[in-house]
Amino acid sequence: MITIGDKNFELIENYRECFQKEEFESLFTEYFYEYDYIIGDYAYNKLRLKGFYEDTNKKAKDLNKISNKDKYLEENCAYNCKYFILKKI
Repeated sequence: MITIGDKNFELIENYRECFQKEEFESLFTEYFYEYDYIIGDYAYNKLRLKGFYEDTNKKAKDLNKISNKDKYLEENCAYNCKYFILKKI
């Protein structure tokens, strides 16, 4: 479990062992509070964050449903990039 402020997350995927709590904390803002998942990926050695919802969440659209994470990683991220997925608890 990872705690940032009063939010708890479970690290459910850590592809190529890239998760660094300090770097994540530096980019994590209130904007991400509403999301069920956060994907962090590296482009040009910089961490980018994107929020995703459970497929059943009313706010979910096709582009930010967690079931479409593979499509996001393939189409919006560098080939074979390092990434991690956090699930809000």
